[in-house]
Amino acid sequence: MSIIIERFNKIKSNIKKIDNKKEKIIVAVSKTFSINHIMPLIDYGHEHYGENKVQEAATKWSELRNKNKNIKLHMIGRLQSNKAKKAVEIFDYIHSLDSQKLADVLAKCQTSINKFVKYFIQVNLGNEYQKSGIAYNQVEPFYNYCVLEKKLDVIGLMAIPPNDGNQKNISKTFLN
Repeated sequence: MSIIIERFNKIKSNIKKIDNKKEKIIVAVSKTFSINHIMPLIDYGHEHYGENKVQEAATKWSELRNKNKNIKLHMIGRLQSNKAKKAVEIFDYIHSLDSQKLADVLAKCQTSINKFVKYFIQVNLGNEYQKSGIAYNQVEPFYNYCVLEKKLDVIGLMAIPPNDGNQKNISKTFLN
């Protein structure tokens, strides 16, 4: 058995120990890895993969997705509005919806190509200037804007805690 399959099964086992009530979707982050490297996981039947660059994802996945329609791609990196149309064409999920401008562009792109993506609003929990994401106190109005005005299918949040190296502070951020 491939080491990638062993690691995947260990992750699934650890998740089930914590909560086995509902099946969880694991997004295997495949950015920077070649198709040959992740092929054992694809052959094993895993379907959800994360990429952080639009062009890399297009090059890597186009042929493979034509053969395997069950593969779902997640955009997990910062998305510039000038790459939004290509992102909507390629990805099934976008985890980095972080501005009204991007929401406007994505809504327009979806309509123009008649493909609808699922979104996660990116939240910058520490309000750190070097990180993308909306402020925690802006989640509700931004969510309403995206869903009610732009008709985007927002299914969750992607939260970025402050990273000061202190695990207790990171955990505390999510509890507040």
